[in-house]
Amino acid sequence: MGLFDREDFDRQLGELPGVTFDDQWDAHVAKVGGKVFCLLSDAAPPRIVFKVTEESFDILTALDGAAQPAYFAKRKWVEITERAKLTDADLLAYVWRSHEAVAAGLTKKLRAELGLA
Repeated sequence: MGLFDREDFDRQLGELPGVTFDDQWDAHVAKVGGKVFCLLSDAAPPRIVFKVTEESFDILTALDGAAQPAYFAKRKWVEITERAKLTDADLLAYVWRSHEAVAAGLTKKLRAELGLA
């Protein structure tokens, strides 16, 4: 089923260090150190939103089924639907990079507490 299924979303992202989950903004939100790195929308069709680099933004938003999400920083986040031609492994790799990028912005102390140091 992949990341578009809430159970798989929780299982796969829950393997990353320091991850917690909240339900907010009509979505299931994955956070590290209290900071959002990925979310699964509750709306149909399901969408996954995550933080990206400029290069990844250009690559991903060129795909059918991918776009810049509303209410997120321009060119820093993407929204992916199941229409996007990404394998589960590729999508998961982008989400892992989002986790790494957000975790890198945490304080050294918090990273150590979360097992990220």
